[in-house]
Amino acid sequence: MEEELNMDDDILSSIKDTNEDEVMDPGVGNIASYVRDRFKKAAEIRQSDEQRWMRSYRNYRGIYDQSMQFTSTEKSRVFVKITKTKVNAAYGQITEVLFGNNRFPLSINPTILPEGIKESVYIETNSKTGGGQPGAGMPLGGAESAAEGPPGLLPGETMAELKSRLGALTKKLEPVMDSVKEGDGTGPTQIPFYPAMVTAKKMEKKIHDQIDESDGKKHLRSTAFECALLGTGAMKGPFVVDKEYPVWTDDGEYSPITKASPNISHVSVWNLYPDPDATNMSDAEYIIERHKMPRSQLRGLKRRPHFRPNKVDMAIKYGENYTPEWWEHEMEDNRQQGPLERYEVLEFWGFVDTELLEREGVDVPKELKGQEQVSVNIWTCNDQVLRFVLNPFKPAYLPYYCVPYELNPYSFFGIGVAENMEDTQTIMNGFMRMSIDNAALSGNLLIEVDEDNLAPGQDLTVYPGKVFRRSGGAPGQAIFGTKFPNVANENMQMFDKARQLADESTGFPSFAHGQTGVTGVGRTASGISMLMQAAHGAIRSVIKNFDDYLLGPLGKSLYYFNMQFDFDPELQGDFEVKAEGTESLMANEVRSQRLMQFLGIVQNPVLAPFAKMDYIIREIAKSMDLDPDKVANSMGEAAIQAELLKKFQAPPPELAPGTVPPGTPIGPQGGPPKQPGQPQQAKPPAGVQATDTQGSGGGNIGTGSVPPPGVQGFSGNTGGME
Repeated sequence: MEEELNMDDDILSSIKDTNEDEVMDPGVGNIASYVRDRFKKAAEIRQSDEQRWMRSYRNYRGIYDQSMQFTSTEKSRVFVKITKTKVNAAYGQITEVLFGNNRFPLSINPTILPEGIKESVYIETNSKTGGGQPGAGMPLGGAESAAEGPPGLLPGETMAELKSRLGALTKKLEPVMDSVKEGDGTGPTQIPFYPAMVTAKKMEKKIHDQIDESDGKKHLRSTAFECALLGTGAMKGPFVVDKEYPVWTDDGEYSPITKASPNISHVSVWNLYPDPDATNMSDAEYIIERHKMPRSQLRGLKRRPHFRPNKVDMAIKYGENYTPEWWEHEMEDNRQQGPLERYEVLEFWGFVDTELLEREGVDVPKELKGQEQVSVNIWTCNDQVLRFVLNPFKPAYLPYYCVPYELNPYSFFGIGVAENMEDTQTIMNGFMRMSIDNAALSGNLLIEVDEDNLAPGQDLTVYPGKVFRRSGGAPGQAIFGTKFPNVANENMQMFDKARQLADESTGFPSFAHGQTGVTGVGRTASGISMLMQAAHGAIRSVIKNFDDYLLGPLGKSLYYFNMQFDFDPELQGDFEVKAEGTESLMANEVRSQRLMQFLGIVQNPVLAPFAKMDYIIREIAKSMDLDPDKVANSMGEAAIQAELLKKFQAPPPELAPGTVPPGTPIGPQGGPPKQPGQPQQAKPPAGVQATDTQGSGGGNIGTGSVPPPGVQGFSGNTGGME
């Protein structure tokens, strides 16, 4: 369960708790009945969707519906779970695409023209050049006219305003703040920095860390599974939870650290009751989540902010009130008889008219009476209002995200894989049962016996070597064996045809999830690659739905949450949240290959100035599943690294003739001592290089260059050797 912390209590209005054992609750009026009525309305409208989900669930589990009637001659009750195979294939492809880069598919990037933060700045490393900008030629930090101010400031801008627009680079550029100028830096001695990009990536790392802390990948997988099976997946958040980090002291005592962090979680679509008149979350007026809580979990609500402890105790006092829905009985393998020891708690999030609240008897604060509607969060159980607060999020939004597998523009809930192949699954089951029953009949003989020709009292059991005694002398055969016609092959042909139709209706061909025996184009590696590329086309629209309906809104909510409840001035900027699910459709190998090809193109000195090498290197690192912040440098860091490498690669200083390098032992003749057994090396003749390995006048032995005919040194000349 989640709890909201760090809320602005000065503007956050909540209904206070009543006195202990006080039954009347005048502060909330009839708001509990209002929530209950909205819940019943949503549940009634949702019944047709529940029927669809239950049929999909049964086909996935391989369970026949109770309404299924078998004839007396049907012996087989087999259920071929092709639906399970297709759903798992869709779920596997979704998770493979979403987590193809081993990271949550969300990124934070600066806008095209970011406001409130510098897109790029630079510093000049050579004070003699001035960088080629207006005012060049004067040293950095030199005096300028008071009207213009320091060299890096815009007209009318102060140094404090410049610092506030550097984002995450404020501390890094603090020592050279007087030398910072706005722009990309075009000179070779100008080191560029990109505050907007660096700040956006730091915010991205912060959000990814928060998602990892709340097991976001696990919850996203659960959402993807329900999306493939039932047609709709849902998540909620972010809410702040107190997370316990295990720590042991030097004495071995357990002393955990409790830290508040945002949390996102998966919500089963079975427990979600949205506005029945809405087709998506953007136009939903409210949404209700149904919780099934034990007594201990309900008591735990008293420790959370803005919950009313006395009303929680009152709800517990009235006893367990959880009544399982019809679909819960159908889904339970072990159906429990009798009442459950659980409580039904409704969590309401939605926009409510202020006039309606006053009509229901709610004490509306004076500050809110002028507003036409307010966004509220209400928790109820046993007709007791456990919590009543204004929506703490700014801007106000409903913290639920529902993604359809296949969009139904006229309904809130989407269409899943199991529903798309419901008819073909029924056809496959029917022909498979017929084939099995026919094979059972055709595998045995139908025995016909003429008892007039048999001796009375014989056992008619048939087995190999059986002997029947005849009594009459009438001619003719007494026992006849008739073979039932075998039509199993015809039935299996219809089964295979239905399976092909299932491939068409779901968009997942059988070879994409392991079927062997592919003929035609699929016999070669390139052919199967083409088929798999075409098969991925069906998943593109699904991943696009994840980007638009789940990942994008969830990423924005996390960004708003951090700016509201965990504000950091160094992470403030004009950013946009981008869902990267569709970008993961391109395999890392293909992306890496294309990047390397582009890198080879820009090696041309003519094209090199047009390429952003730092971006290319970072993208290559990403395609190799490497952290670009750890393995790649920015342009400024690369300039610093190049200067360091120059120092390591610089040749040693030249020594004067006859000078011995420092640390060399001195021999008796003033030079290095001769080692025992070391032969005396002869000095090369004048004009001969000892390092020449070509044999053409050097001191080393080699083949050299043979003089051609007619050239001095050629032995075949008439004049001989000259």
